[in-house]
Amino acid sequence: MGRAFEYRRAAKEKRWDKMSKIFPKLAKAITIAAKEGGSDPDMNAKLRTAIQNAKAENMPKDNIDNAIKRASGKDADTITEITYEGKGPHGVLIVVECATDNTTRTVANVKSYFNKTGGTFLPIGSLDFMFSRKSVFEFEKTEDMNIDELELQLIDAGLEDIQVDGNMVYAYGDFTNFGSLSATFEELGINIQKASLQRIPTSAVEFTEEQLVDIEKVIDRIEDDEDVQAVYTNIA
Repeated sequence: MGRAFEYRRAAKEKRWDKMSKIFPKLAKAITIAAKEGGSDPDMNAKLRTAIQNAKAENMPKDNIDNAIKRASGKDADTITEITYEGKGPHGVLIVVECATDNTTRTVANVKSYFNKTGGTFLPIGSLDFMFSRKSVFEFEKTEDMNIDELELQLIDAGLEDIQVDGNMVYAYGDFTNFGSLSATFEELGINIQKASLQRIPTSAVEFTEEQLVDIEKVIDRIEDDEDVQAVYTNIA
């Protein structure tokens, strides 16, 4: 997949290894899901997925339960999901997904991250045509798993592509088919390690290792913000 991809993945794994930062983000995702569709994961696919992703990061059960309880609490904050966009160093395109109880604070922070690094904060929706929203499922390939057969079983549920990287399998579909794909994986008894809605660049760009160092500094700063849930770029 190239040195740029390996650099990006290694850097991201290092960042997300900071439990003090990832747990609050996971908890917020759980709270949002519970508030939207109820606190019963059996009846709320979005919550079930959020819990699954939290467990994959070894988030303690008490943290998960507390995040669900916060959704129904009388003093529960109203959390707004909003997306910001901009151009970073060397023209890299950056999409920032946030979940916040104070949009004024969040937009000011995100805008400052771009401005302080010579980037450009763009109007919302400016990069919609540069990214496709996809459902992404990650799971481990077992010895008895036939990928070709699995692909056929998933096509009716909305599968668009399936890729194998070592022992890991990545399945992609349109974001509108997240529910149908998730249900089909459950029916097939496949243990999904991580499921998410991601933004995939329609035209990825190769950057040099020196350029990636500059870009990573900006992404690190953005992802450190407690209101930021995910960051996507057009890095190849």
